Amino acid sequence: MNGRCSSSSRWTTYAFASVRADNQATHPARTKSRWLVALFAIAIALVACGHQTSTPVTGLARIRAAGVLRWGGDIQGGEPYVYDDPKHPGHLVGFEVDLAEALGRELGVRTEFVQNDWANLVPSLERGTFDVIMNGLEITDARAGRILFTRPYYVFAERLMARKSDRSIAPALPSLEGRKVGTLANSLAFDILRGHADTVVYEGVEEPYTDLQRGRVDAVLLDDIIATRYGVPKEDLHVVGDLRDGFYAIGVRQNEPDVKEAVDAALERIAARGELHRILEKSQLWNDRQTRLEHWSSEGSAKLTNPAPAPATFGVGHALLFLKGASITLFVSVLAMAIAIPLGLALSIARLFGGAAARRLAGAYVEIYRGTPVLLQLYFLYYGLAPVLRLGALPAAILGLGMNYAAYEAEVYRAGFAAVPKAQMEAALSLGMSTPLALRRIVLPQAFRHAIPNVTNDFIALLKDSSLVSVITVVELTKQMSITAIDVRSWVVPGLACAALYFAMSYPLGVLARRLERKLEGEHEMAAEIEAGPAARAAA
Repeated sequence: MNGRCSSSSRWTTYAFASVRADNQATHPARTKSRWLVALFAIAIALVACGHQTSTPVTGLARIRAAGVLRWGGDIQGGEPYVYDDPKHPGHLVGFEVDLAEALGRELGVRTEFVQNDWANLVPSLERGTFDVIMNGLEITDARAGRILFTRPYYVFAERLMARKSDRSIAPALPSLEGRKVGTLANSLAFDILRGHADTVVYEGVEEPYTDLQRGRVDAVLLDDIIATRYGVPKEDLHVVGDLRDGFYAIGVRQNEPDVKEAVDAALERIAARGELHRILEKSQLWNDRQTRLEHWSSEGSAKLTNPAPAPATFGVGHALLFLKGASITLFVSVLAMAIAIPLGLALSIARLFGGAAARRLAGAYVEIYRGTPVLLQLYFLYYGLAPVLRLGALPAAILGLGMNYAAYEAEVYRAGFAAVPKAQMEAALSLGMSTPLALRRIVLPQAFRHAIPNVTNDFIALLKDSSLVSVITVVELTKQMSITAIDVRSWVVPGLACAALYFAMSYPLGVLARRLERKLEGEHEMAAEIEAGPAARAAA
């Protein structure tokens, strides 16, 4: 028996001895508590011994014991990777779905797809959300320092596209200096463009080419698979050229080399019997570059990356980028609130004092904006209305958040108006004031005073909701944090720095809101004493 088990056994023996002693001493209450201690000691002993003697389970053994290989990807990447079958919604198809099923057959398990944001596939793999990554994951030096890569299953080219009317862009990085170039965040193309272009990052693959058509970016650099399906069909765009080749491979956790070896062997068998060829041919992906995959060697995989680089450390340069992101967050939030306050006030006045049509329109605005996600509203404003309303990313972010928060501000002001006694309005009208004049001089100042604390709280919420504007290519504080986290291979320090900056921006507003609330409560108490004064004197 090992030391931990023997120690636990001694405590168990002692506990039972105490129980027997208490039984002999006939103390029922003490005996009951001793029995509980004894049972607790047994539980500890079992856990300690079981933990000590259990054999570590390898990754491959775990997968086979579960009978399922869970692979992570992002359906937003679309066709031809992993996507919903248009004829059978809810059923996934794509060349990676076919490849996953082939792998499952080779390993003797079934396969299960796990949806995950593409930019965060690597950290999700590291935390154990799924077993492997297979979703157009490019082999890069930075990723090779964090996870294991299997042999490649596809060779792609980084393809540059531009508008046909712009012939000044050449298939070379120097021609992109000072240009806005769209790509996916944390991709190989993103790494290539660093230091050579003003990179605009996107969440999806359709949006970059839409923005290229609309003139929001000057070029797009993405994998040839993506360019062929989403860029080439747009008649006003053309292929400038390919900058370099890249490789898709399956990502595996660093501490599970047995999984990598098993998947490598399975991929080799799939390629050797021509099944990989058939899978790629089915999705019209087979070309001359893919012949390199049929006779791949471990030496070939070793040449795909340089020696794993040391992770970057969070330093002054990253801190400056965070401050820049925080300034964009604050800029967007302040201007959005500057739209929300007057628009919300107008909506509340229309609902309370307007005609029937104005009340219905204002009510519909409030309910629609409160009843739909702000993320959807931003997408609709920036992409959906692009053919008729060509807004830049920052104006769209400010307008979208401002219009959304106006609906909430309208309810805040409506509550403020309700807190003003109706007699105030009636008295003003009886003195000959018009309704607009009475509102402006009598009711509105009092209602606004009641609403100010809630307006301040809404501004704090708006600061945090501004992180959503990254979906329309605005690199604010949260987006900068996610980019930096990939660079330094850690979410802890960037996450803490991001949280500290949000706190630094929101805490003073919270203090201000509490002071305003205390001041308002004091004014209420003073007014109540003044009103009660004559009555108290009369009673005396």
